[in-house]
Amino acid sequence: MGKKSLSVVVIILCFGFVLMGCPKKTVVKEEPSMKGTDELAAERAAREKEAREKELSRIKEEEAKKTRTGELEKSLVAKKEPGVEGVVFESTMLKDIYFDFDKYDVGPEDTPILKENAALLKKYPNVKIQIEGHCDERGTNEYNLALGERRANSTKNYLLSLGISPDRISTISYGEEKPLDSGHDESAWGKNRRAHTIILSK
Repeated sequence: MGKKSLSVVVIILCFGFVLMGCPKKTVVKEEPSMKGTDELAAERAAREKEAREKELSRIKEEEAKKTRTGELEKSLVAKKEPGVEGVVFESTMLKDIYFDFDKYDVGPEDTPILKENAALLKKYPNVKIQIEGHCDERGTNEYNLALGERRANSTKNYLLSLGISPDRISTISYGEEKPLDSGHDESAWGKNRRAHTIILSK
């Protein structure tokens, strides 16, 4: 083959390679999310609210079964409370604990009660609670508000030690403002030194 012919062949081959080129990469574009962050957050909040409402209904049914008459008595009573946003519920299945004079530590006699409360909260994992700290009438208002806060917090801390999530528990102190018994003797005072637990509806 002559030099001229060889040159023509080389040119043709090079031209062919140029036409073939490199294989194109397939670019996969991610589809943008159809829902914004706010919309997703709203849907999540709605699901959580629905779950809480279902659990509250189950608690009501469970309490109703425990009544002797079997009637659908309101063992959970909706009410408004000062300092509490929204509606709260009283539940007979969440028990109070009581304190000695000027004390706020959880005693050994209280641990079985709080374990029962924790078991109920684990059974209904979407339910949130608020623990109220209360005192008897002795002492100043300021001192009793601080003591009530310590009682509520010690109760909360014990529930946390049993595995209840902190974002499910809030606390408030009423000091001597909301006595369970309006008497002025040790019998009444003993009832008023307590940590009382209510269910939050939201």
